[in-house]
Amino acid sequence: MAAHAPETAPVLSTPDTHIFEDPTPAVDTSSLPRLSNEQVALTYEIERTVKEIKEGRWKRIALQFPDRMLMDAPKVYEGLAKGLKSARERNSEGANGARVDAKVAAEDKDVAEKLGIDGEKNEEEEERLFILADTSYGACCVDEVAAEHVDADVVVHYGRSCLSPPSRLPVIYVFTARELDLDPVISTFKQTYPEKDKKLILMADIPYSHHIPTLYARLRDDGYTNVFATEIVHNPGSLLPNRTIPAEAKGSKDTLRDYDLFHVSDPPPSLLLTLSSRVASTHIYPTDTPTPSATLASTSLALRRRYALLTSLSSASVFGILINTLSVKNYMHILSHVQKQIAAAGKKAYTFVVGKVNAAKVANFSEVGGWVVIGCWESSLIESKEFWRPLITPFELGIALQSDDSRVWTGEWEADFQNVLDEEESRPKGNGEGVGGDTGEDEATNGNEGADGEYDSEEESAPPEFDLRTGRYVSHSRPMRTTAPKINGQSKSQLQGGKAAPASSALMKRANGDLAQIGGVVSPGAEFLREKRTWQGLGSDYRDEEGNGTNGNAAKMEEGRSGIARGYVVGDEERIH
Repeated sequence: MAAHAPETAPVLSTPDTHIFEDPTPAVDTSSLPRLSNEQVALTYEIERTVKEIKEGRWKRIALQFPDRMLMDAPKVYEGLAKGLKSARERNSEGANGARVDAKVAAEDKDVAEKLGIDGEKNEEEEERLFILADTSYGACCVDEVAAEHVDADVVVHYGRSCLSPPSRLPVIYVFTARELDLDPVISTFKQTYPEKDKKLILMADIPYSHHIPTLYARLRDDGYTNVFATEIVHNPGSLLPNRTIPAEAKGSKDTLRDYDLFHVSDPPPSLLLTLSSRVASTHIYPTDTPTPSATLASTSLALRRRYALLTSLSSASVFGILINTLSVKNYMHILSHVQKQIAAAGKKAYTFVVGKVNAAKVANFSEVGGWVVIGCWESSLIESKEFWRPLITPFELGIALQSDDSRVWTGEWEADFQNVLDEEESRPKGNGEGVGGDTGEDEATNGNEGADGEYDSEEESAPPEFDLRTGRYVSHSRPMRTTAPKINGQSKSQLQGGKAAPASSALMKRANGDLAQIGGVVSPGAEFLREKRTWQGLGSDYRDEEGNGTNGNAAKMEEGRSGIARGYVVGDEERIH
């Protein structure tokens, strides 16, 4: 079962003594090695980066570092600046030589101007570098939002990456290769796999991937005949995310289950869950211990926990869609897909963009029963006991919305949302059925429509659903499945020649009273605001004793400034901000 959840939302107010403290956990850089200028040039691949910038003719370059590498950012900045300056000087010298030759050959001044040999007009524009000190979302993704704030032409991404395809800007990836002593790796590999004809896959975390070819060659020399060395590819949807696969596995993913996988460095949890059903076993060789030994990865507990989370959301009536990226390609497509899934199940969805996710942010919306995280294939998986409501992935949502009698858990887990979209497109279209076999439209089955304003009792007579988290039955798990009103046996849409009636004219009631609506559409969020929230926004503190309106002390609301916060004058001052 899932971890025990608190009964009430956590306290969100910050104590006065901590108002000016940054809640973001600090990265301890004191234990990290300090690199010399030569090591910086090699680790951060200064020469290759300069070459690609010049080839791309980019002038505004954003440098994105993870927190642990920010201490090297000034040296990297200086190295790139010097490299770009030297490249401009070399190009200028070559251009000057060409201009001298042109001047000698040009006998007429007009001809020289037509040839474009004016030195001032042919000077190369200087490149500008910008360090992105903080990322909008996860460090593994390219932060196009921050890069666009400085109008960057390209982003240089340092460190390990999820390699999710960006949506707008070109990217130069620098994986910052790390050192690794291969002798203990080979010794551990031999102890783990004594059979030299066993089918094996060599894989490493991105900063250590450059060691794979050497490791593969040495193992081949030691007699291992069925070892496959992976290579990096920009494809999170691959059977081995962002890695090549054996040729025989390209036709059928079942073939990959004959292989055991040896992974150098600790993989992210999303990768482990993905590999759990795709390979026979996974052994992990850690790189952060003095005496490492390969350990067999076990994901059964994690998978059971994920299944408990998604089944506990089967009775949730309101879902929050949490946007955890604005840079990954096709994130709007998966957003639309998730919204349609939730609507087809008769549940309500609200979309949120909060930047970096933490427990305090999402706890502000206590009416939300569960969260669907839309991000890259790594950041979509968020596991923490601090969150008041469960957070699941788009793949898990498809299972959570199925009915109890149709839900089947095979143990297979999918991280990349693009695969979810591709599977949905390849699925044969049914006859209008929604998630879990529920029809996309409510249909009257008992014919209990009467005079004006009477309603079909199908919704009220629907059986309740059992909530695994509370151990109780829930009768309002599908708030959007209210039956449409009928007049004289015909719906309002039929009375208007097939056209839907204006949303504001619809009246919807239940036995326990009116349902809160916005624009004629049922709003569980508005219902929660009306019934359960003790504070309902600015001005709610100024109600009279009867609770009607304000007592005249509330300040008048005025529309403030809009647009980009740049180039405006405050008050009578002449200063431009």
